[in-house]
Amino acid sequence: MSLQLRVYVPDHPLIKHWLGVARDRDTPSVLFKSAMVELGRWLTYEACRHWLPVRETTVETPLAPAPATLIDPIPPLAIVPILRAGLALLDGAQTLLPLAATYHLGLVRNEETLEASCYLNKLPDRIDPETRILVLDPMLATGGSMIAALEELTQRGANPELMRVICVVTAHPALQKLSQMYPKLNIYTAIIDETLNEKGYIVPGLGDAGDRAFGT
Repeated sequence: MSLQLRVYVPDHPLIKHWLGVARDRDTPSVLFKSAMVELGRWLTYEACRHWLPVRETTVETPLAPAPATLIDPIPPLAIVPILRAGLALLDGAQTLLPLAATYHLGLVRNEETLEASCYLNKLPDRIDPETRILVLDPMLATGGSMIAALEELTQRGANPELMRVICVVTAHPALQKLSQMYPKLNIYTAIIDETLNEKGYIVPGLGDAGDRAFGT
């Protein structure tokens, strides 16, 4: 499979550890949610590399002036969790980006057609094209929900080149679709699995991330 988009699978022991915890079917809901928070934190850390705008300045230490590199607060920054499973990654992402605006987007998948439909949209009417946007969704299986979310964002002015998608498990069908539609997108994931089952779930995956995170 040839992909145009950029998919990053960070080689980090903490990401691998928490992925293993999340995969285990015997992991209780409270620990599964902790794993999602940690994966959201460490994948966001990796996604911020060479993405956040910085400015060079000088600060005064107790002894002398010193050069410093600081995050530029001027370009807008936003986090978009895809409800409900994306909420499990939100705490980890917000820990690193506490000043980012958070816009909730609720999407539900029809279990027969596997098509996504929107039931909650808290996106602004217009998005500054310079906004850096972090989109959170633990599972990237068929790609339907992510494509629907990206359509909502781009039609409001968001630039896919400035977006970063954070997910825990991805599969080739979703990556193929996204590569065709958004070739300049950047995706950060803990693992890429090969296949989907007849219900559109990633195999081996980790099950329904929303159900496991919220105990329902």
